[in-house]
Amino acid sequence: MQPGGQLTITTDVENYPGFISIQGPELMEQKRLHAEKVGARIIDDEIKSVEQLEDSNEYRFRSCGNASDYYSNAIIIAAGAQAKWLGLESEKEFQGYGVSACATCDGAFFRNKVVAVIGGGNTAVEEAMFLTRFAKEVTLIHRRDKLRAEKVMQDRLFKNDKIKVIWNHTVEQILGEENPKKVTGITIKSTETKKIQELKVDGVFIAIGHAPNTGILKGFVEMDQQGYIITKPGTTLTSRAGVFAAGDVQDKVYRQAVVAAGTGCMAALDTEKFLES
Repeated sequence: MQPGGQLTITTDVENYPGFISIQGPELMEQKRLHAEKVGARIIDDEIKSVEQLEDSNEYRFRSCGNASDYYSNAIIIAAGAQAKWLGLESEKEFQGYGVSACATCDGAFFRNKVVAVIGGGNTAVEEAMFLTRFAKEVTLIHRRDKLRAEKVMQDRLFKNDKIKVIWNHTVEQILGEENPKKVTGITIKSTETKKIQELKVDGVFIAIGHAPNTGILKGFVEMDQQGYIITKPGTTLTSRAGVFAAGDVQDKVYRQAVVAAGTGCMAALDTEKFLES
């Protein structure tokens, strides 16, 4: 129940074509108004299950929601994904004000600043490497004594003078100020000695992975091991005829708003072609 998806918890968006700078929620509101202006009917509901109707002459699919059931001859799955968070109250408080889960989206806001990256897999290493383009110092914090990332990526990380790694620590708290609202530091705890220390940072990037919002579609369309919907290369076609997937439910590589919008256009055209056939 987050109309607008991940962009609604983003502040400044500066990499969406046509907008030099716009707030995430404002961009999504403009999209909603645009969709309604050209005839889309928007219903606020949460879908619990989707099924194919074998004995119906009129409709192919039924989507079951909290408020009602919805019948259609095609479905575009555009439920997006969500970052995995640490679950701290302070993390939630400073989301969009120094706490982020997307270095490619927000890294440029931390030019010549000090940032921390939390995680130990490929995502964390990629984010840390990317942030060195902007930040003057990047600290990677991992709860274990070795990374899970691929060795070639680890080698690049360890050779980068801008990056330092703190092993065997977890983040306990994100510190900040209210006026103006911003992150000023974090407290971390050793998993070995239990000692707590404070680090001064301007930004915190949570990089423990993403999860697509596809749980209700398990068994309905083909997915990979991480739950991302598999589409036919170069299209938005899924394993089930009449069902199309667009955006982050099928994209675990780029995860950008403009890419999601592009695949949304593809899905609309693929759907139109299917319905006419």
